[in-house]
Amino acid sequence: MDSSDLEEIMAPETTLDPRFSDPKAQPAPWSEATVRLAEAEVYWLTTVRPDGRPHVTPLIAVWSEGALHFCTGPEERKARNLAENQEVVLTTGSASLGEGLDLVVEGTAVRVTDEGRLRALARVYVEKYGPDWRFDVRDGAFVGDGGTALVFAVAPRTAFGFAKGDPFGQTRWRF
Repeated sequence: MDSSDLEEIMAPETTLDPRFSDPKAQPAPWSEATVRLAEAEVYWLTTVRPDGRPHVTPLIAVWSEGALHFCTGPEERKARNLAENQEVVLTTGSASLGEGLDLVVEGTAVRVTDEGRLRALARVYVEKYGPDWRFDVRDGAFVGDGGTALVFAVAPRTAFGFAKGDPFGQTRWRF
């Protein structure tokens, strides 16, 4: 079984919302969304503070094995929020109104502590962002110049794609 077979098995239910889509629009394929998730450089993470207020911050992330992965220092606001509530939203896209595909991924942030998996993710960070983003792995976390960073994986539960331009459309993927 290769990766395309795995993607076929894991293919989400895909629908186009006609209320927010041009009549000529077609649902965006999940395969296109995953390419864009993998290639994006900046993402916005939304977590929930213990008092229920949202917290939004930009960060870098990598797409690997069907999930977005990000890291954060254990004392940062997002890590403290995740200790209380693991439900998150990650978004990425372009600032252009006339073109592109904005993506919204909803899911649960699960801590990654397996050191083999962390070493693989550390390699993906360097491949994507370059040597300034090199991490060592120790005690179930990334370790770099900035100290220790906890790593989280967010597998999509629901995702949305907002096609901009002609035709505009809103695709929903449910897993």
